[in-house]
Amino acid sequence: MSTLQRTPLFAFHVAHGGRIVPFAGWEMPVQYTGILEEHLAVRRAAGLFDVSHMGECRVTGPDAAAFLDRMMTNAMATIPVGMARYTVMCRPDGGCVDDLIVYRLGPEAFLICLNASNAAKDIAWLRAHAGDAKVAIADECASWAQLALQGPEAEAILAGLTALPLAGIRRFGFALGEVAGVAGCLVSRTGYTGSPGFEIYLPAADATRLAEAILAAGKPRGLLLAGLGARDSLRLEAGYPLYGHEISETISPIQAGLGWTVKPAGREFVGREALVRQIEGGVSAKVAAFSLDDRRIARQGTPVLAGVDAVGEVLSGTLSPLLGKPIGTALVAADALARGGLEVDLRGNRVALKVADAPFLK
Repeated sequence: MSTLQRTPLFAFHVAHGGRIVPFAGWEMPVQYTGILEEHLAVRRAAGLFDVSHMGECRVTGPDAAAFLDRMMTNAMATIPVGMARYTVMCRPDGGCVDDLIVYRLGPEAFLICLNASNAAKDIAWLRAHAGDAKVAIADECASWAQLALQGPEAEAILAGLTALPLAGIRRFGFALGEVAGVAGCLVSRTGYTGSPGFEIYLPAADATRLAEAILAAGKPRGLLLAGLGARDSLRLEAGYPLYGHEISETISPIQAGLGWTVKPAGREFVGREALVRQIEGGVSAKVAAFSLDDRRIARQGTPVLAGVDAVGEVLSGTLSPLLGKPIGTALVAADALARGGLEVDLRGNRVALKVADAPFLK
């Protein structure tokens, strides 16, 4: 068995009472005070997450913009400097290699945030497709730490630690500078919770110093340290996909409801033909969000039923503190989804699956 990796904040998590679990090849805190409390802190005040397990690579060179435009479903060449864009990177058959955020640092320089379990695969995929393009693809996973400060109090907390013009940073915008005496930070108005806030990229060696500074500044405003458990319930309420669940090599962005990230007009990119066929001809199965009027959670792999027929399976499931009941996502045959009347079998009891029209968090 391979050894689990640790982020630069592992000792910080242990010192602050984090309950450590394996996740995507890493030892990560699943919770500190409790998932419900941490979730509500993010919705009402602020939560601080360690997301240093995420990967980073830098793509530079005269052809960087054109190369990334060819590799991603969303348009990359049109990203303004100082802005970021969410995208999917696909296989020729339309399956997802990964979903990513791409930051444009300059006319010929981009920083890409990669999912933890996919970082090495993503970088190898980019390098394998570089061909004669005048680009350099640098693996910077070990150089960076990442912190996510999320919640309505996030800006007020961070403003006391930096001179960066936080109020002027637009959604998916970013600024470069110093935070709490730590130089070389990239502060972006992005996040994975559905609540307002920031993600901070910083030199790995300074991770503990900055985390302690944010924690001290945030405690008077209700900030709690938050782990993977709250991160999962927050992202499901907000309708955000997780690789290996709502998107994968066998679930395309069209099936996952991410068609808005696929921009085929006037562009060629890997997977374009397959995705255009899905847009024009429809797909056989779609990802749907659901809730249950029951206390029990439908976990990943639970069959979705239409009468006696299995027509899909649950991809993610958790308890929503916002709704006070279980929520989740499922991949369901498109015709069965259109007909409705779906159920899940929870230990011999059939429970109606209530399909949601939009993310639960408005």
